[in-house]
Amino acid sequence: MAKRILIIEDEKNLLRFVELELQHENYETVVETNGRKGLELALNEDFDAILLDLMLPDLNGLEIARRVRQVKTTPIIMMTARDSVIDRVSGLDHGADDYIIKPFAIEELLARLRAVLRRVKIEKRVQNVGYANKQQIVRFKDLTIETANRIVHRGDGRVVDLTKREYNLLMTLIDNKNNVVSRNQLLSKIWGPESNIETNVVEVYVRYLRNKIDIPGRPSYIKTVRGTGYMVRDEDDVRR
Repeated sequence: MAKRILIIEDEKNLLRFVELELQHENYETVVETNGRKGLELALNEDFDAILLDLMLPDLNGLEIARRVRQVKTTPIIMMTARDSVIDRVSGLDHGADDYIIKPFAIEELLARLRAVLRRVKIEKRVQNVGYANKQQIVRFKDLTIETANRIVHRGDGRVVDLTKREYNLLMTLIDNKNNVVSRNQLLSKIWGPESNIETNVVEVYVRYLRNKIDIPGRPSYIKTVRGTGYMVRDEDDVRR
């Protein structure tokens, strides 16, 4: 069965070009130029992936991604001419799975689409064997982590509110405790091996995570290994 792709883009020439290229690759496409109508489609119909323009005139792509992600796990690829690190991080934080800069080669867009669809297939396979439902309690310093429902508690019982990627970053570092994890390894683990996200995005997420888990006035839980990556250790003398 053909994969069903929703394209929300107000540049009509680009929209038509992408639509034709996807149809040539045997995808079923649904297109919309209006952000609010696109959001309604995304929420009320089933799609295998969404290609989403950031700068829509009536409802911007960030808000659409945020609202879709509240209720669905449909992969979202953000398409935009804005290429700063902050813009990319904002898009990812609002629920996008990948981010492509305009103007782009259609071959790159198709490759990114194939990559996010493969990740969904792998995640479903993992869930089907019951791995995702296996309950485990992980403890690190004053943090207690319930892996089945991805809840992180402090020692006093307070919940630490982490995004999906912040949680995955924390668990990747804990799983490799006392070992350095490179920025490229973190990118591959958290965004996928075929992601083209730049490594400085990892630095931004490490900063976010530190702000949430570190205790003010005490050493950071996450050590920066200059020129290499990051690590967490059992010792209490971890410095940034």
